[in-house]
Amino acid sequence: MAPPRDPPRPARRPHLRRSGSSLWPVLIPIAVLIVVAVAVGSWLQFNERQSLDTVQEVGTRAADRVDVAATVQRVDAAARELLLRVTVVPRGDLGEQGTAPVADLALQTSAATLGDLTFKAHERLTTRDVQVAMVGGSISDYPFDTYETAIEFRAVLDGKQVPVRMVFSNNDTLFSVSATPASSPQAAVMRLRLTRSGSLLVFAVFMMLVMWALAASVLIGAWYLTTRRQGLVWPALAWMAATLFALAAFRNTAPGTPPIGCVLDWFAFLWAETTIALSLIAVVLTGVRTALRQDDTHVT
Repeated sequence: MAPPRDPPRPARRPHLRRSGSSLWPVLIPIAVLIVVAVAVGSWLQFNERQSLDTVQEVGTRAADRVDVAATVQRVDAAARELLLRVTVVPRGDLGEQGTAPVADLALQTSAATLGDLTFKAHERLTTRDVQVAMVGGSISDYPFDTYETAIEFRAVLDGKQVPVRMVFSNNDTLFSVSATPASSPQAAVMRLRLTRSGSLLVFAVFMMLVMWALAASVLIGAWYLTTRRQGLVWPALAWMAATLFALAAFRNTAPGTPPIGCVLDWFAFLWAETTIALSLIAVVLTGVRTALRQDDTHVT
């Protein structure tokens, strides 16, 4: 009689790893990239904030003088002019506690500034806005356009020229202003060079890269559909058409509202739109031909 067999042992279940442990090789690089991106962005934002907070001074520091605080409020690149906010404070014996001049005060400006400023004696001084013309640039070069101008102030109190000091700053976040003091015996002169801010330049370049990436995606999709004879694939056609119109809306979000025909358009937007439109037309024509052939095959 054969000896009894041992009962079969139950099969061991394979040890299942937690699904979360396999995600660490993916999550760690993503976290590092996020930290690096935030660090670089913080550094760039800090530098741009520092440039906006920078104040330039030019002129004399005599006890009896006229202080002029000139701040750029807005730059209109299309009109090639900037809006300058001017605050005047007479110091020492020239003013009444810094709120009013002791005599009629006139601020003579540069040729680029549209108009001089006059203040009545013993009347409270108020802030004035003046327009300053810019030269040497064109908005069609957006976002790489640069402009130059100069602001100058001469103070005349009761018909006599008096010392003047100018404090210059910039409040327009879309432009970076480089101010260089110029020597002048009786005037405060500042030469300005205006360029697009770093954040605007980065965003504009990012927009151009996105436009080319979307155009390349549509072109690759069109190549696949036309070479594989897929026919009329309506989801793909809807995606291409949506990209065509979405790209135009995306272009209109460019900061500073650049006109059509600028560098942004000729470097990316117009070519991307052309590529997407031609790809869509090619897919439709190829799809219609393929669909007609399939219909003829079914009929025969």
